Amino acid sequence: MAEERAKLLPFYLVVDVSASMAGANIAAVNEIAPRMIDTLAQNPILTDKIRFALLDFSDEAQVRVPLCDLLTQPSLPRLETRAGTSFAAPLRLLRTEIATNVRQLKADNYSVHRPAVFFLTDGLPTDEWHDEFRNLTAYDPATRSGFPTYPNIIPFGVADADPHTLTELIHPKSGNKRMKMFMMDEGNDPSQAIRAMAEVMISSVLASGMSLAEGGSGLLLPADDLVPKGIHGYTADDDDFV
Repeated sequence: MAEERAKLLPFYLVVDVSASMAGANIAAVNEIAPRMIDTLAQNPILTDKIRFALLDFSDEAQVRVPLCDLLTQPSLPRLETRAGTSFAAPLRLLRTEIATNVRQLKADNYSVHRPAVFFLTDGLPTDEWHDEFRNLTAYDPATRSGFPTYPNIIPFGVADADPHTLTELIHPKSGNKRMKMFMMDEGNDPSQAIRAMAEVMISSVLASGMSLAEGGSGLLLPADDLVPKGIHGYTADDDDFV
C-alpha cells in the first residue's frame, strides 16, 4: 500500500507597500509575520501543516519571504514603502510562485491543499489588472484549461481601498467554498485595522492548520462574530456599498 502523503496548506501574504502606507501602517504590517511566528511556536503541530510566504508590491512585486516553514526562517525582512500601486504585478508573480511551489511540494511527496492568498491594500490600483487576475484564477475542469492550482483569495482593505474593487478580487465568489473580503470600518484608524486584520489572518492559519491535523481539509475563515472590532467581512453578493 502506498504511503499516505503529508498534507500542506500554503498561505501567501501579499502586502501593498505603496507610499501611502508609510508610517504607522507599514509598521503594523511589519508586525504580522512575527505574530504569525509566535502563533506557530505556540502550536508546533501546525508546522507540519502550514507553509507561509510574504510578497510585497508597489509598482513592482517582490518575494520577500519564499514559501517556507516560518519557524525555520532565520530572519525576516523589514518592509519599506515604494512608489506605485500595481495590482497586476503581484497577481502575475503569485501565479509563477504558486505554480513553482506546488510543483516542488508535490515532488517532495506532499499532498497540497489549495493555496490561500491574503491580499492587503490601502488604495486603488494604478494599472489594469483583470487579465492577470483571470490568468491566476480561471480554470475549467471539463477541458482542463487555465490554472489548476488557482488560489483562494481573501482581500483586506484599509484607508482608501475601494470595496467594489476588492470585491472583484474575491475568489471564489460563489459556491459552498466562497471566500470573503475584510474592510476597515469607516472612521477607524488604518494601522489599528491592519492589526485587527492580522488577527483574522492568524486565526485562519491556526484554525485551518488544526483542521488539517485532525483530518479536515481546506481553508477556514473566522465566523462573523469572531471578527475583531473595527473591521467587517463581506461576501461578493453583499450590497452594503454603493
